[in-house]
Amino acid sequence: MRTRTLLALTLAATLPAIAQAPNTLTAAEKAQGWHLLFDGKTSNGWRGDHSPTFPSTGWEVKDGMISVTEHGGEEGGNAGDIITTRKYANFELLVDFRITSGANSGIKYFVDPDLNKGPGSAIGFEYQILDDAVHPDAKKGVNGDRTLASLYDMIPAAANKPVKPIGEWNTARIVVRGAHGEHWLNGVKVVEYERFTPEFRKLVADSKYHVWPGFGEKHDGYILLQDHGFPVSFRNIKIRELPPTP
Repeated sequence: MRTRTLLALTLAATLPAIAQAPNTLTAAEKAQGWHLLFDGKTSNGWRGDHSPTFPSTGWEVKDGMISVTEHGGEEGGNAGDIITTRKYANFELLVDFRITSGANSGIKYFVDPDLNKGPGSAIGFEYQILDDAVHPDAKKGVNGDRTLASLYDMIPAAANKPVKPIGEWNTARIVVRGAHGEHWLNGVKVVEYERFTPEFRKLVADSKYHVWPGFGEKHDGYILLQDHGFPVSFRNIKIRELPPTP
């Protein structure tokens, strides 16, 4: 019996851990309050940014992914962005994303679909998704504030951010609690900010968002996946709501 027990322990120590299936929650995650925003099979929980329903073209749900289809890189020119069917205020969001060469996209939050009624993307804070090496937007803005994982057009991501190669999955993490916000990439914090401060309001004033009244002042909003006309895929989209700051 002792030999059998020792053998079992040895095997348990040497066998690789079984990877968690995409678009699922472990018992521990459920206990921590996590919820899936994408079930891997349907578009449930998402709608067009200017429509009560999910787009019939431009996006596809296939092979456990929700993906933008190719449309030549025009912002919102395919089917447009998709947003969650409800708003969020204080939260931790995890999203796996996989880009193609030259791609541009983004994960937005605090989105107000009524701000921009014209062409182009809905307005909100943006976790930039970009092929920094190829897409020209990486060289625009100020000090790299339009590169991957940046708070778009306001705060550049850390220069030493860990980026996985094109075609591999990267993981974005966005944490918002009260005035405090963070962007993470593949387990490393790359952006941190405090809203409602003179410093942050100057960032807004100096950005493309200065034309939108009250930008950055909202306490909640929708979460958005951007259609920028480039093939980009998302999976493992999960969120947990956090208590407000005291």
